[in-house]
Amino acid sequence: MKIALIGYGKMGKAIEEIALQRGHEILLKIDENNQADFTKENFSSADVAIEFTGPQSAFENIKKALQLNVPVVSGSTGWLEKADEINKICTGLNGTFLYASNFSVGVNIFFELNKKLAALMAPHPDYEVNIIEIHHTQKKDAPSGTAITIAEQVLENFPRKKSWVNRISDTTDELEILSERIDPAPGTHKVKYSSVIDDIEIIHTAHSRKGFASGALLAAEYIHDKKGIFTMKEVLSL
Repeated sequence: MKIALIGYGKMGKAIEEIALQRGHEILLKIDENNQADFTKENFSSADVAIEFTGPQSAFENIKKALQLNVPVVSGSTGWLEKADEINKICTGLNGTFLYASNFSVGVNIFFELNKKLAALMAPHPDYEVNIIEIHHTQKKDAPSGTAITIAEQVLENFPRKKSWVNRISDTTDELEILSERIDPAPGTHKVKYSSVIDDIEIIHTAHSRKGFASGALLAAEYIHDKKGIFTMKEVLSL
């Protein structure tokens, strides 16, 4: 595949390394210093764009790539209040889009365990639940997109919790997400159910960015010749 990288920070560089190892070509590297290269002519031969930028730029980057008729894989977080608009744009253009809050194969399996565990715990009122997420100090958003996904899955399957908050809470219907920023942690997510009798925890700890980069590339390989809106569930057949 010919890949356009939108965002060439740590994730972009990790994706580039793995892509080249798999025999793909990096056609373009777009960042804040060369926005003038984000053109129809330059993207005309791209098979797919992989977008990892920031909350302020992600929406416009995704929209522009879709308008250039390029399939887009995005892992940017902090912009999801506009996700429905992107989906409408993609559908209207008969385009291709895949978003994931986390591309790690392990995390996406963790998501499925999280939903199942929440459903199993829901009938047991003696248990309280909270979420802890730990990332490096350069992470720009809190809570992480992965933690929000985890929280929304808990809310769907654990009716006693009505909303999530990014702080300690004394309100029983609020689901706590506690965010810690510690270097050089690439990402740890913990869901803990506690009672006076015992605790039950599920934890995912990333050891490097390679799992995220590999999963993003796997997603790009999956969607580049398809039309529609996809998730990692389709990519991994979960």
